[in-house]
Amino acid sequence: MGWDIEYYQTEKGRFPAAEFIDSLDTKSRVKIARTLDLLQQFGIDLGTPYTKYLEEQLWELRTQYGRSRYRIIYFLASAHTFVVLHGFTKKSGPVPRRDIEVAKTRRDDYLSRRR
Repeated sequence: MGWDIEYYQTEKGRFPAAEFIDSLDTKSRVKIARTLDLLQQFGIDLGTPYTKYLEEQLWELRTQYGRSRYRIIYFLASAHTFVVLHGFTKKSGPVPRRDIEVAKTRRDDYLSRRR
């Protein structure tokens, strides 16, 4: 059974994580797409080195192309649906607090509008 991947949509109709991915070069987009395919195929069993738990039901999807390290923050919204909330290029160290906060705000907005 496959897993569904949905992109967070703002009230104004934007898809910030998809826009981030679309802004990258072709090879980086392909690498991220492949990692998202793995998430769709294996779901919660994907594990390291592709996924890492952050906090409060937020996970990071890890992709690297050359020297660029990309992170996609997502959460499990229902039994078999992941929602991609935020994407960014990681420089070094742990995931920046501001990126986690952006993802939390989007997750909370998504959940409040789904009720």
